[in-house]
Amino acid sequence: MSQWVINGIRRGIKTTAYPDGTERAAGVTPGLPHGGEIDAAAGAALVERCPTEALSQTDGNVSVDNRRCVHCYRCARDVDHPLDWQQTYEWAAVRDSQNAFGPAFERSIHIIVVDAGDCGACLNEVKQLNNPYYNIHRLGFFITPTPRHADVMLVVGPVTDHMRFVLHKIYEAMPMPKRVVAVGACAVSGGVFAGSFVCAKGLAGVLPVDVEVPGHPPPPLAILHGLLVAVGRKTSASLVSPPAAIEANSLQS
Repeated sequence: MSQWVINGIRRGIKTTAYPDGTERAAGVTPGLPHGGEIDAAAGAALVERCPTEALSQTDGNVSVDNRRCVHCYRCARDVDHPLDWQQTYEWAAVRDSQNAFGPAFERSIHIIVVDAGDCGACLNEVKQLNNPYYNIHRLGFFITPTPRHADVMLVVGPVTDHMRFVLHKIYEAMPMPKRVVAVGACAVSGGVFAGSFVCAKGLAGVLPVDVEVPGHPPPPLAILHGLLVAVGRKTSASLVSPPAAIEANSLQS
């Protein structure tokens, strides 16, 4: 045991530099596809290959709805004209306009994690936030088992029918002010389960969602970015790539 302590002192702190600095370690993110201008025939082929309708084509451009992307890589592998993948991790976006918690909450946020039918992937990424490398305690984030002490509800999974009542009860038990963060494509849009007879099309159909973190699963740094966005310490990202596609998509819908 003493040898482990000595080794730890010699090697120093190995915690991620984020959010004070850019994390450059290999393997911290699977990346997200980046849309843009592409040949019409090639773009149509990519749209056809996407299993969750995350890709759309407008005026010679392919746009990506990050909320639906499940990291299947069908748009990047075994195709003649693959989409570029950006190795980023600041993916979280504010769903609706909101006010920040305020300075009283900036360094003391308690989070209740709710599994709403998760397969285990997103939940495992959330668990990594408590390990020494990510160490969310240093940023004032703490996991709590009770909604009575929770400021943020972090939800993973496609929101199965039997969890709707539970989610409402947890939300009602949380004190004000409170925020809801949907983590992962399933919680954000339903993912591959969207439209199923046992699942909602994302958490927003059940509870008011403040911040969405896309990805399937999102890496720990993306989830951490979502928490920082929820408390007003980081700016919101775009859920559509390229960002200019947001207006076009909203006009179509």
